[in-house]
Amino acid sequence: MGKRYRVLITGSSGQIGTNLALRLLAEGHQVFGVDWRVNTWTDAFPTLLQDLAAPQHIFVGGIGGAPYPTCDIVIHLAANAKVFALVEQPHRALENINITFNVLEYCRVNNVPLIFSSSREVYGDIHRYITEEQHADFSFTESPYSASKVAGEALVYSYARCYGLPYLVFRFSNVYGRYDNDIERMERVIPLFIKRIALDEPITIYGENKVLDFTYIDDCISGIVSGIYALHEKKVVNQTINLAYGKGNTLIKLAQYIGDALGKEPKITLAPTQLGEVTHYVADITKARELLGYEPEVPLEEGIQRTVQWNLEWEKGSEVGSS
Repeated sequence: MGKRYRVLITGSSGQIGTNLALRLLAEGHQVFGVDWRVNTWTDAFPTLLQDLAAPQHIFVGGIGGAPYPTCDIVIHLAANAKVFALVEQPHRALENINITFNVLEYCRVNNVPLIFSSSREVYGDIHRYITEEQHADFSFTESPYSASKVAGEALVYSYARCYGLPYLVFRFSNVYGRYDNDIERMERVIPLFIKRIALDEPITIYGENKVLDFTYIDDCISGIVSGIYALHEKKVVNQTINLAYGKGNTLIKLAQYIGDALGKEPKITLAPTQLGEVTHYVADITKARELLGYEPEVPLEEGIQRTVQWNLEWEKGSEVGSS
């Protein structure tokens, strides 16, 4: 086994944070999580409960002087992440910016490299079908959530130039899979469709012709882990990289795959796209392939099969645990 790292993950109780932490632990690394809520999926690593959006002035040792252990790298995943919710509650986009500022100050003061989780949302609702990293045009910004990720990237770039902070920015796209079905907390399209189709309830698709690039969680985590090694070893530094599958699918096709996995026929209602949402995105992942050797392995149909199976097993285990 190679070098073992001490990794701090913000937003460690979310889907990507949980999967990443468990993967790193399995590879022998140390993980420390920071989140405002308890991790409901696992207690395999310590998590400090902290509101990262609160204004802070002390960053030595931890944000706000909180007792963080010494770390070798920070993976910044914490954010308010539901696009339409932030259209309705734009102050939560400002919280995202505040969180990123606090994390950057912690990294600057403690001399720790950073991986920042950005989003395909920074490309806006593009119909040029060009998604190379350098072609993001921020005048296409569609929503306060998109703007918060644009601002986060800008802060990261400024800290690299002014303070020499080493970074990688990953632009994720519709990550799905394990540890993502807590829809009572935050509705997401795939777990919501799985639940409703399984119960023979109707689903609403906002945008008949909407095309998105869905990324299975294992592919996303493999890309992040490659980035951790590459950044810490200074093989790939100060780069912005798309992490996705690289192919688009409509939401109608997604619903059909879920129906097939469940043995059900989806009852689909079509509606216009919601305000602020992107209607077409397929990632160019050439850069990830060239710099990180990234090669996604799970197409949407297979990923949905895995996700539905995990959901069924999780619900069965929950029922047993509560009986």
